[in-house]
Amino acid sequence: MTETVTTDKPSKETFSELLDQSFQEMTSIEGSVVSGTVISIEKDMILIDVGLKCEGRVPLREFGNNDEDMKINVGDKVEVYIERLEDINGQAILSREKARREEAWVNLEVALEKQQRVNGIIFGKVKGGFTVDLEGATAFLPGSQVDIRPIKDLGALMGTPQPFQILKMDRRRGNIVVSRRAILEDSRAEARTELVANLQEGQVLQGIIKNITDYGAFVDLGGVDGLLHVTDISWKRINHPSEAIQVGESVQVKVIKFNDETQRISLGIKQLTEDPWIKVFERFPIGSKVSGVVTNITDYGSFVELEDGIEGLVHVSEMSWTKKNIHPGKIVSTSEKVEVMVLEIDVQKRRISLGIKQCVENPWEKYNSTNKIGDIIEGEIRNITEFGLFIALTEDIDGLVHLSDISWDGNGDELIKNYVKGSSAQAKILDIDVEKERISLGIKQLTEDVTATEIDNIRKGSTVTCTIAEIIENGLEVSVGDNLKGFIKKNDLSRERAHQKTDRYGVGDKVDATVTNIDKKTRKLSLSIKAREIEEEKKAMAEYGSSDSGASLGDILGAALAKKDEKSS
Repeated sequence: MTETVTTDKPSKETFSELLDQSFQEMTSIEGSVVSGTVISIEKDMILIDVGLKCEGRVPLREFGNNDEDMKINVGDKVEVYIERLEDINGQAILSREKARREEAWVNLEVALEKQQRVNGIIFGKVKGGFTVDLEGATAFLPGSQVDIRPIKDLGALMGTPQPFQILKMDRRRGNIVVSRRAILEDSRAEARTELVANLQEGQVLQGIIKNITDYGAFVDLGGVDGLLHVTDISWKRINHPSEAIQVGESVQVKVIKFNDETQRISLGIKQLTEDPWIKVFERFPIGSKVSGVVTNITDYGSFVELEDGIEGLVHVSEMSWTKKNIHPGKIVSTSEKVEVMVLEIDVQKRRISLGIKQCVENPWEKYNSTNKIGDIIEGEIRNITEFGLFIALTEDIDGLVHLSDISWDGNGDELIKNYVKGSSAQAKILDIDVEKERISLGIKQLTEDVTATEIDNIRKGSTVTCTIAEIIENGLEVSVGDNLKGFIKKNDLSRERAHQKTDRYGVGDKVDATVTNIDKKTRKLSLSIKAREIEEEKKAMAEYGSSDSGASLGDILGAALAKKDEKSS
């Protein structure tokens, strides 16, 4: 205040100066925070004396939103912000909210400068983030700064006091940006350092599933991640980690291995429980029958879970006694409960071989016990293949009539064309092989093999009478007796080359020939006229002399023929 000389009656100039100075002082407090006294508390307003010529009113809501915040009484000293010295009613316009904001800004600027944390409450959601009350100042919390990982439910964070880090401030624009994530990262860094320092193999920890891949999952242990491999999630087989765990799920894990140099942590869940394979022989003795559930079906068989962590394979060959060469999916279905027999256990490889067919009676053994070789059966022709006929013996078992067992004579490839699928046929049981699961049948065995009888009566080197059945370029097809067939090669038609011609013979002609070979498999004789002529010559020479005696070969043969004619007459 300007210093003046005191008189009984101030001059006009002095009073004017004092009034201007007073007005300037009063005007200068606009926009500042001052201390006032609560004079009265009305329904929704509070009357406050701040030392001006008129009191000011402040809305009651600016002192808090609940009863606990509004602990204010007449006579209390409060900080208020003077917006204007007076309104049209001559009252000062005051604001408690702006006073708190101004105070908060000062404190926040100090906190930013010193990189200190501040407390605040998330109270609203805006585009791109949230609004935070920092004890009177409103700050913006970007969505990316809320947490280290995405949070599905933010309800738990709303309205709860918590620390924040100030990223930047602009008082002129009234902008404050804060981060909750920075606080969490600092906490994680501290926790990580402590965790790694105390980490030991065999330790059991609590973690959160952070990410899932095809080969496993990454678990957040609180500042440090560990790998949970898919094979260490469960004792039972799982195709993908998502079958057992989900992102965000809290899990208890065991530290299997920790590499201090690479900071790599291998984790396991299944290691928290006993390995079910330890007592597998006690629970599933070989030869025992147990129930299980089909978990997976492949081309080579089906996997059956006997209990958690114990799974066995039923090979396609062990699924059915009679259903062969079909996909396992046509015998069992996924999730189907089946009875199986334990066939083999390999603890080292963690494999159990199971069988489904062993849980029912072997139909081949049953058939063998009620039927014998030589029995004649009759059944439906179920299938015709290039190698024979399949005839139904029971509902599940077929017997095979091979092409070679259709007829004693004739071509099986041609004869099979006379049979029709679905028609009935008789056959004789030739063999029952339970181990190979085969039953051999024969149709030709229903009749006598006259050809075999005839061929057994013929000896190699004997002479037989043949009837020419067909003349071909390289020889003669002939029949011997009623059922035997034979062949005379062209060069076996005569000992004389000039007479080795097929055109000398006609169909139906009868000739004598020597049996040179007997093929019982093809049931055919090899014959030779030349061999017969040579044999006859030897006999004649032996009986009538030799050329050394002075007789010519013609004389000897002539005498032999003459004697033959005498005998025949």
